[in-house]
Amino acid sequence: MSSLTPAPLPTALPDAFFDRDAQLLARELLGKVIRHKVGDLWLAARIIETEAYYLEEKGSHASLGYTEKRKALFLDGGHIYMYYARGGDSLNFSAQGPGNAVLIKSGYPWVDALSGPASLAQMLLNNPAANGTARPTHKLCAGQTLLCKALGLKVPAWDAKRFDPQGLLVEDVGAQVAQIIQTTRLGIPGGRDEHLMYRFVDASHAAYCTRNPLRRGQVEGRDYFLHT
Repeated sequence: MSSLTPAPLPTALPDAFFDRDAQLLARELLGKVIRHKVGDLWLAARIIETEAYYLEEKGSHASLGYTEKRKALFLDGGHIYMYYARGGDSLNFSAQGPGNAVLIKSGYPWVDALSGPASLAQMLLNNPAANGTARPTHKLCAGQTLLCKALGLKVPAWDAKRFDPQGLLVEDVGAQVAQIIQTTRLGIPGGRDEHLMYRFVDASHAAYCTRNPLRRGQVEGRDYFLHT
């Protein structure tokens, strides 16, 4: 009698991957897939938008100083920093250097052999539209709190933790990012370095991020830059 073979675990990026400059990490995370195991399902989203933050600039939480709540920002690269924003949960990863991190601004649902249709169905249940109907798939993770809600990520469960290869990880699935848009971050108050171009978007998914940097009225070389 043959025994059932457990499904293989996804291949997590090593902690060393996160031990790099925050802007470089923000770019390198585009196209990678976040997987969160809920019950027997691996919920998954491709990262399409990120923002870099540094201790020395005023837009970052770390610039406000060390607290127990912010301790993950001051730990080695590869720690998870989660906080509440706009009535929901937000996901960040610490980068190289104390106080430096990357905010996962938005994603796009990812379906493959490990995270199949049942996983997507669960994500749709996790994050319905305001009227209770199913949210359009392309809007399911289009924002930092929508992403966490769809993936079932909660501050109490993951803040200040390391990645867990059996629970929460980031994986390189070989998805190519042909062009990256660099622009200013969103939601930074005036006078807190809102001009810094520390936001990065996978150009092929620009229409599905928090705010499309290629929308009408935006001018290349002034409002954004393109990188290949």
